[in-house]
Amino acid sequence: MKKVAIIGAGTMGNGIAHVFAMNGYKVSLVDVSSERLEQAMETIDKNLWRMVAKEKIDEKVKTEAIENIDTFTEISEAVSDVDLIVEAATENLDLKLSIFKQMDKFSKDDCILASNTSSISITKIASVTEHPENVIGMHFMNPVPVMKLVEVIKGYHTSDAVTKTIMQLSKDLSKVPTEVNDYPGFVANRILMPMINEAIYTLFEGVAGVEEIDTVMKLGMAHPMGPLQLADFIGLDVCLAILNVLHEGLGNPKYAPCPLLVNMVTAKNLGRKSGEGFYKYSEGSKDMVVSPSFA
Repeated sequence: MKKVAIIGAGTMGNGIAHVFAMNGYKVSLVDVSSERLEQAMETIDKNLWRMVAKEKIDEKVKTEAIENIDTFTEISEAVSDVDLIVEAATENLDLKLSIFKQMDKFSKDDCILASNTSSISITKIASVTEHPENVIGMHFMNPVPVMKLVEVIKGYHTSDAVTKTIMQLSKDLSKVPTEVNDYPGFVANRILMPMINEAIYTLFEGVAGVEEIDTVMKLGMAHPMGPLQLADFIGLDVCLAILNVLHEGLGNPKYAPCPLLVNMVTAKNLGRKSGEGFYKYSEGSKDMVVSPSFA
């Protein structure tokens, strides 16, 4: 396996492209927006320079990694000769099904089709392809260049050979793969999202403020980041989408998203990416303060 394509040049997509390119793979990075592709390449370049500054890689590796990436705005032009495609688009079922139909149509018959989905059924995604045995989940964690875990999710028809290949590939990328079965939220988000949702309910019901909730979880439970700050980092729209998948897929009211979360997403206070969520963020700075809505 030498050539891969990444569909989606957002935060996750550019991180996945970064990791593959840095490990010597030829990468086709695809997005419908040429502007987003330019931003992705700038981000990858900046993050690689940061690694050079920290002496984790040398300049030669950095230069070769950038040279390993080509950008495309059309899936059909990017995937015809690749061995693996990783879809990293927005967490939206209809969008992912549309993308997988194109991936399946324009790729080789033996190409492995992977999704970076954090909650949507791999079996459902595979159902729109001609070769469901080649479809698998490859859920990277954010930020991809830093986080070691890859959740590898077997769909109902995913072959053992494809699973074995992706498990080994993840190790070749210096990641730690963990095989899980195809149920809503898999493992990471089935456990994480109810915790975040409960933290939002704790704020919603007036038990404590934003900083107090995060401080309890950081200092009391040894979490590196409080659940409300983490929700902002993930994106409140993403958290809501995952909770809806859990709620609909498992039919248990304990996964119902907090009304405060729904209202914040409706108001487009999505967290760090929009500049305000539970905290307010200054552009170009790591500084943050509690959002005026909760101060």
